[in-house]
Amino acid sequence: MVLTKEYRICMPMTVEEYRIGQLYMIARHSYEQSSGGEGVEVVANDQVNDEVNGVGQFTEKRIHLSSHLPYWVQSLIPKIFYITEKAWNYYPYTITGKCSFIPKFSISIQTRYEDNNGTTDNCLGLTQEELEQREVDFLDIAYDEIKPHHYKEAEDPKFFKSQKTNRGPLVEGWRETHQPIMCCYKAVSVKFEVWGFQTKVEEYVQGAIREILLLGHRQAFAWMDEWYNMSIEDVRDYEREMQAKTNIKLQSTIENVVTNEDNDSNSSKPQTPKTPKSPKTPKSTSSTPTGDGRSWFNWN
Repeated sequence: MVLTKEYRICMPMTVEEYRIGQLYMIARHSYEQSSGGEGVEVVANDQVNDEVNGVGQFTEKRIHLSSHLPYWVQSLIPKIFYITEKAWNYYPYTITGKCSFIPKFSISIQTRYEDNNGTTDNCLGLTQEELEQREVDFLDIAYDEIKPHHYKEAEDPKFFKSQKTNRGPLVEGWRETHQPIMCCYKAVSVKFEVWGFQTKVEEYVQGAIREILLLGHRQAFAWMDEWYNMSIEDVRDYEREMQAKTNIKLQSTIENVVTNEDNDSNSSKPQTPKTPKSPKTPKSTSSTPTGDGRSWFNWN
């Protein structure tokens, strides 16, 4: 059975404000978290037009994360390992999928944003079967704990106060009283069809996604004074600038890793080893996936 969780993350802002804050947060967070050959590499970021959803933005990213995985997973994968993420953003609705070179592994995410505090029961229009399998998890950006190595007092909503909007610090029960407020609804399905590892891997991935969502949304609020006066054009310019810097930062460290590995291999082996074949990656496409046609991230 596919493990599906619906995360509901309330934010002390409107849906329109969140659109700017989210783009700013993702671009800055990706740059700050990219180091040592790991992080987020942007492959494509293009405008798309869909018959149902209208004009949107398609992005394709490679998320390099080998050392962030548990040791029992690292032993099964190459030194340089990444997950491909493809996303179709028709704000306030988005579709995201992630796949890797690991067979029978996939992640799919549907997201919608509404100006409420998480009270819509079926915001994403899930089927009855999906609703029965769904587990709802409310995230509190102020009072849910994050891992110690991610914690920064300056990014703690319990202490942060926006100078431009006068919002914050967030007090206990803020989701019931704060105005404005919006909610990010995310239905996350994780599938890993390998006997003996399925439950362990799916639960680990859901836990990792929850931590990323919690950290990112804390930062989006704590960085509010940096992005609050930006227009959509301003934040798109910032996004392109940071993506270029992140790609340069990431590629230089990846090249160093490859060079060091080649040197180590050559020094320990007198003969030249044959170059292994690279694993196949899914063909890039900016077409919006349909309900049944999501083979771009499913590995069966």
